Amino acid sequence: MKMRVVADENIPYAKEAFAAFGTVDVVPAKAIDADVVKDADCLLVRSVTKVDADLLAGSRVRFVATATIGFDHVDRAWLAANDIGFASAPGSNATSVAEWVMAALLEWADEKKTTLAGTTLGIVGVGNVGSRVATRARALGMNVLLCDPPRARAERSDEFVDLARLLAESDLVTVHVPLAKDGPDRTEDLASVSFFDGMKAGALFLNSSRGKVVDEEALGAALDEKCLAGAILDVFRGEPCISPAIVSRLFLATPHIAGYSFDGKVAGTRMIREATARHFGVSEPWDATSLLPPPDVPELTLDAGRWTDENVIREIVRAVYPIREDDWSLRPIVDLSGDVAGALFTKLRKEYPRRREFANTRVRLANTSASLPARLAGLGFLR
Repeated sequence: MKMRVVADENIPYAKEAFAAFGTVDVVPAKAIDADVVKDADCLLVRSVTKVDADLLAGSRVRFVATATIGFDHVDRAWLAANDIGFASAPGSNATSVAEWVMAALLEWADEKKTTLAGTTLGIVGVGNVGSRVATRARALGMNVLLCDPPRARAERSDEFVDLARLLAESDLVTVHVPLAKDGPDRTEDLASVSFFDGMKAGALFLNSSRGKVVDEEALGAALDEKCLAGAILDVFRGEPCISPAIVSRLFLATPHIAGYSFDGKVAGTRMIREATARHFGVSEPWDATSLLPPPDVPELTLDAGRWTDENVIREIVRAVYPIREDDWSLRPIVDLSGDVAGALFTKLRKEYPRRREFANTRVRLANTSASLPARLAGLGFLR
């Protein structure tokens, strides 16, 4: 089968992964328009490309895949009505986001001269990402409360609590929900005035799901009034032009890169490649293992005898993923004029440094406590 595949240039190894399908044209996202795709059979995108009738009507595209977990940029109803197949990459960047959460929480605890162990983390949305966050939080000795109404209804499990209880009892709240604009599980503006009013006084709020989940004016007011001790955001309502007012109030602000680990991106490529192969009946497999570059931090050796477990973990995490550098890269651009700031925000994401996940780093410890190796393994590090 010889086809033409059009792929966003930010999908790693797209040419190699889809070579068996035919011709692969890798183009910048901003260049993906109706003219470019009109004679393509397959379209591969990321979240910046809006896929709808305006893009595809009159084209010969029969399959669309997005190498992202979210798909609110895709008009799936239109695709289905026009017999165009579709696939996304659910869970591909879940580990990346979970590691972002852990790095952020460790920085917060260090800033506040406190420990995470023994605190309660409330997780709103317990899918691929939320589940991984819970595993890692427990590895750090945190108590975990889970809120996921769709899962609670489907599973009838006492594992879940309602949102009111989670907010009232959690020292830290992190949100991992899809963007739903209507229905019983609407998440647009989920974190609004009532949400923040319901949070425990002095709590920390994190969002790495979708910008429109948060009412930023309500969040700003909660921070100004000291109802919350702090907030950490990776996503914003006005992307790529984000509010300087909200960024100035945040403990950490990162440019929508929580899920941008290189491993997560490659996993996305693999998942959409498998889905496309099933759709078109291509049996030739693909494995990216031989293409992956070596990790920047393949091994760390530490004497753990001088520090607490959490201090050791924080230093290891900083060595592999220094999250403050993402914050530092964002802050200088937000006060610039709208178009310039938006362009630079997009550039930060496009040129994001290669970040490898914790599982690529082997940790060797001297004078370790009995509990530390298991905690590091729970965070994903190798021993």
